[in-house]
Amino acid sequence: MNNYEQYCTKFVQAVGNKEGAISPVITSSAAFGYGDAQTAEGIFDGSVKKPLYSRMGNPTTAKLESIMAEMDGGVGAVATSSGMGATTLATMSLLEAGDEIISIGGLFGGTYALFDETLKRFGIKTSFFDVDELENIKNAITLKTKVVFLESVGNPNMRLPDIKAIAAIANKEGVALIVDNTVTPISISPLALGADIVVYSTTKIISGNASALGGCAVFRAINDGDDKFKSSRYEFMKKPIKGAGKMALIPNAKKRALRDLGMSANANASYQTLLGLETLSLRLPRIVQSVEIIAKELSKQGLNINHPCLESHPHHDRYKNDFSLGCGTLLTIDMGSKESAYSFINKTKIATITANIGDSRTLALHMASTIYSDFDSKTRKFLGITDGLIRISIGLENPQDIIDDFLNAAK
Repeated sequence: MNNYEQYCTKFVQAVGNKEGAISPVITSSAAFGYGDAQTAEGIFDGSVKKPLYSRMGNPTTAKLESIMAEMDGGVGAVATSSGMGATTLATMSLLEAGDEIISIGGLFGGTYALFDETLKRFGIKTSFFDVDELENIKNAITLKTKVVFLESVGNPNMRLPDIKAIAAIANKEGVALIVDNTVTPISISPLALGADIVVYSTTKIISGNASALGGCAVFRAINDGDDKFKSSRYEFMKKPIKGAGKMALIPNAKKRALRDLGMSANANASYQTLLGLETLSLRLPRIVQSVEIIAKELSKQGLNINHPCLESHPHHDRYKNDFSLGCGTLLTIDMGSKESAYSFINKTKIATITANIGDSRTLALHMASTIYSDFDSKTRKFLGITDGLIRISIGLENPQDIIDDFLNAAK
């Protein structure tokens, strides 16, 4: 079985219950009663596994976390209120003032702003590199570097990283590798490729229907012997490793980020996300297949399409070899100018104009006038944002209907 078939069974079996309510139970409570003082003490010191307070976790959310961890082969996961919440939790649980981030590839605008603007205000420096600058990436790592961060697929520049090669650099240098796998769940397994933490905006293809805002960070286990998180670079990890062993990245993230910054998941959103997970392995392969059909046909008809399935793409061979299950829902169309892009967007009948991606519906957005509107020209160029760039997220509609609609909109 390929990944998709395997997870058809895993997800529906894991989400549903065999006794009582089959659908996951929504525990819609902010607080929990401890019963007695001794139990309260045990809950707070971790020896009693019962809910503490919904800012630190909720039974509905815990079910989502367990399935997400199993999906990626992690030792555990922490669900958050949004994808940016997951990225913030994963990074800030490892960083302090004076530390450095190496950020690789095209980045979602919110992530770029977090690194280049917000974290900079707190004394954290980020250096940005293209996915193929491996030697420069290696040379940029210093003793202050705590995080190497990349997206599995550049959003929206559609460039594909060599995740194995970058993981080898990060692991050799003893630096944590975080991979944003939002657009390629189950088709790419970053932990198996050498990453330490995987982050998701579950709002996207995992939920799949724009009903639930959420995020999740999945963590690998700490090794019994040597481990980069036992080095002096991560001195602060000594206490959580001593207390939680292989699970240490999770209490570290909860105490250094979730508890104090409060990006906690909502039980209702976790429930809706669980329902989305049940059909992820049915939706994603159809969409991936449609993306290829649409990208190739629109390119053949003369539109300026950017997707790695096209032979003209610089990472076409990497796409065939390392992304055999596809690279998600995205492609881009460059209409050459803002005016032409606006004309296309206003004429399309199928695409919904929104900043979301990974929906059951096809979505479109002009990048330069929206998400990247306050970015300077140098940054836009680095991120691949041109005046006429439209990001498309393909949905479940018939691919020929999308092709016909887009060709008509491009006239």
